[in-house]
Amino acid sequence: MWNDLSDYILKNYDKTSKIVEVGVGGFPRVALKLKEHHKMNIIMTDIKPSHDGVVKDDITDPNLKIYAGASLIYSIRPPEELQPYIVEVAEAVGSDLIIKPLSTEFLNTKKKMKLINYEKAVFYKMCNNEMAKSKR
Repeated sequence: MWNDLSDYILKNYDKTSKIVEVGVGGFPRVALKLKEHHKMNIIMTDIKPSHDGVVKDDITDPNLKIYAGASLIYSIRPPEELQPYIVEVAEAVGSDLIIKPLSTEFLNTKKKMKLINYEKAVFYKMCNNEMAKSKR
């Protein structure tokens, strides 16, 4: 499933220069695969960084400079109460957004997001950037 999510991002955001993962925690698998296959800037954020490669940021009071210029922001299994903040950040910087909730959780956003089934990966997507809108 994680390879499928990575493959979707690689296929749909191959011409981008910056992607940000919100709340990477101790699970950098998707971000690390993206770094293997792309020459783009992959930024991992978390309120409590688990290693030096993670930028400290609180999504409820974000440093928008971290997210500015990102074509895609994504989050894997973010707590429901943080999802609206992630949406706000993506809208503020004009980035597309992918949220992969736990299979037992509902999406907690006021914005409508499209359900994507890609191979074994199931996630929600919201388009804000112009390049992605033209690929729809």
